Amino acid sequence: MKEKSTIPAICFGEILWDMLPDGPQPGGAPLNVAYHMNKLGMPTSILSKVGKDVQGNELIALLDHWGIDRQFLQSDTDYRTGEVIAKMNNGNEVSYDILFPVAWDYIEKNSGLKDRINAASYIVYGSLASRNETTRESLFELLKTDAIKVFDINLRPPFIGQDLLKALLDKADIVKFNQAELEMAQLLFRGSFGNEASQVRFIMERFNIKEVILTKGESGASYYKTDNAYHSWGSEVKVKDTIGSGDSFLAAFLAGHYLNESPEIILKSAIAMGGFIATKKGGCPEYDLEEYKAFRNQMF
Repeated sequence: MKEKSTIPAICFGEILWDMLPDGPQPGGAPLNVAYHMNKLGMPTSILSKVGKDVQGNELIALLDHWGIDRQFLQSDTDYRTGEVIAKMNNGNEVSYDILFPVAWDYIEKNSGLKDRINAASYIVYGSLASRNETTRESLFELLKTDAIKVFDINLRPPFIGQDLLKALLDKADIVKFNQAELEMAQLLFRGSFGNEASQVRFIMERFNIKEVILTKGESGASYYKTDNAYHSWGSEVKVKDTIGSGDSFLAAFLAGHYLNESPEIILKSAIAMGGFIATKKGGCPEYDLEEYKAFRNQMF
């Protein structure tokens, strides 16, 4: 890993409002990841775009309140701030209607951006932000970077296809899947339909990926790194909602990865964070770091 930078990570992609039945909540996977990394003492920038509207101003105010760096946040006079209409199903599961087009579909390149991203340790990106050509072209230009490229797959039909997923995987150093996404990748790329290890090995070899994270809900998670595999069980928690749980998992994983903690510790901390956020409302709930640490210690 290269020398640590003053801004260890940059999260690229959607920033928006989740319009929930009981009111709006700030969201978008990149924002959720940045929020929790910042909470864990890992300063993180958000690279996205908001509209010049009330909703955009409210997100800017929240970023400032949370202390999240927004030097890469753009604004748009033509397109509104992103919104997602979220519906709760079966109590805790969430389905989404993602409005299009919105401001974050038009994230622009600029000449100085790439150099500043090169100075970061990580750039975190997902698949959803690539649904529109403007943002997609900006992302692929920025992925020509020395930073570790972390791909948090977020398959949202109809916004992702085989060719785009292949291109995004080809750029990645670290990839996070859930079980459904891993199985979908096997189907799309004619991979292994054997056990988990063979499916992950297929992805690592096909796309030359060094590290793969697999989340499994209450069953915990696995972390595959070169020729080694690490596994840890989760615990049942009293779920309020699952919004942002996977994003908080990734944030804790990267915080441990950045500090070169052992794979076993990294995995347990990430599982604990995902479970902890599931006990709270929304993807960016208020909490004290000591509260999370107590939850983690109780879980493990």
